[in-house]
Amino acid sequence: MQKLIIYGFITLFVFSFYLKPKSTIIENNMSNTATQIVTDSVYFGGGCFWCTEAFFQRLEGVVSVTSGYGGGFVENPTYKEVCNFNTGHAELIKIVYNPSIISFDELLEVFWKTHDPTTLNRQGADVGTQYRSVIFYTNNNQKQIAENYKTTLNKSKVFEKPIVTTIEAFKNFYPAENYHQNYYNNNPNQGYCSFVIQPKLEKFKKVFKNKLKKKTD
Repeated sequence: MQKLIIYGFITLFVFSFYLKPKSTIIENNMSNTATQIVTDSVYFGGGCFWCTEAFFQRLEGVVSVTSGYGGGFVENPTYKEVCNFNTGHAELIKIVYNPSIISFDELLEVFWKTHDPTTLNRQGADVGTQYRSVIFYTNNNQKQIAENYKTTLNKSKVFEKPIVTTIEAFKNFYPAENYHQNYYNNNPNQGYCSFVIQPKLEKFKKVFKNKLKKKTD
């Protein structure tokens, strides 16, 4: 069982050297003007992407979440191929976020707290290398922060067992089939959604109530 993570330990890390993220133009339909905002992206694997997608979609400052496959050696894999362990890919989510609203450290906090990073190639009843715990960073700053965070968690013995999450340079990412996108929001009454995701989501909303978007599904 996980020990409670003490809020505030993130301040142990140094925040002052962020690399300049890329810019994205977002249209303002009300005024017909284009507003330039600075965004960054990261790729997390923490088990079934139906679950992880639902969590991160609800965070203020997250611009978009895309479910997909990455880290393997097969181009444009299908869900069936990934489930048959023939691709080397993990189920990932691509998170595009506005770092002026939500920091990479805050995303990591959510990542560590919403799955079990101590089980190798497994999350609950979902077993296989596609469910491995992994962070694919897109710049060296993300790498350093993630590695420091992992080290601090292990030294603090926040979890009873060592963290097995790997921290790797971004390699590739292929969006999953359309029916996987926005899965929980589109299928809240589906069995896996109602019995597995919904209880986790309710707990998530309580723990991170101050980080949620004002309006969520």
